[in-house]
Amino acid sequence: MTPIQLAIAGVGKIVYDQHAPAIRGNSDFQLVATASRNHSIEGVTAYKSMAEMLAGAPAIEAISLCMPPQYRYEAARDALRAGKHVFLEKPPGATLSEVESLKSLAAQQGVSMLASWHSRHAPAVQVVKRHLQQHAPRQVKVIWREDVRHWHPDQEWIWQPGGLGVFDPGINALSIVTEILPQAMFLTQAALEVPANRQTPIAARLAFTDALGTDIQADFDWRQTGEQTWDIIIDTDSSHVHLKKGGHELWINNVQSELPVEGEYPSLYQHFSTLIRTHASDVDVAPLRHVADAFMLGQHIVTEAFV
Repeated sequence: MTPIQLAIAGVGKIVYDQHAPAIRGNSDFQLVATASRNHSIEGVTAYKSMAEMLAGAPAIEAISLCMPPQYRYEAARDALRAGKHVFLEKPPGATLSEVESLKSLAAQQGVSMLASWHSRHAPAVQVVKRHLQQHAPRQVKVIWREDVRHWHPDQEWIWQPGGLGVFDPGINALSIVTEILPQAMFLTQAALEVPANRQTPIAARLAFTDALGTDIQADFDWRQTGEQTWDIIIDTDSSHVHLKKGGHELWINNVQSELPVEGEYPSLYQHFSTLIRTHASDVDVAPLRHVADAFMLGQHIVTEAFV
């Protein structure tokens, strides 16, 4: 099959670390262009803007949008109107309404769109999903703590409205939980710690339940130094399940499970290729909806300034 002619808009750390290697390893795609004000990829034709790229490279068939979510809607709209398939880096947008607008536009244009939740492609996720279909969860505890200075150095957009703050990593946990639980959950209580000099939270404590009354708790914090924590712990009547390292390790009843060795972004791009080839889309907004609920229902607690 002829490779899909792919472009990337918004070149930064996540592109260098994840997108570019995944694309190079997938023969279904050929990376032919980038659009970015300040960065480029060696050997790939570089443009300074989406408009310039769309005008200069009309053969592009698909575009991965990796700029901050506050700036993604206009770029996605222009790509879809030009008949391009669209890959949305997570979160898919700054608001639920704009993602729904893009979803409708993709359908009208007859092109594929992927709201990419990379953590759902961690190797333990589908294993645990199948386990919970046979063993109903009673209690779920999410602990997602990392060091923002390490993962987002000098990235001011994350502290601005639409940048999500600690929910930028926390939404990864929510994407896993919404994928593996057999019942849809909903928020009952939230406390958001917002630094005095910022506009988005640096920590959040969330309580959820579902139609069966499952106790679901989440603890997100961006102030952790040393070893980072990305754990989901689930108790059922007959098992104790522990996803570690964001779903890359799995222990059931204190016995480590063997998992396939597969990267999240290679799996995502394989999924994107399948969507394009089958004329389908995958735009699940459940993780983003839970974040929106937290901002709407949550108690906002002002904490010390963060630099």
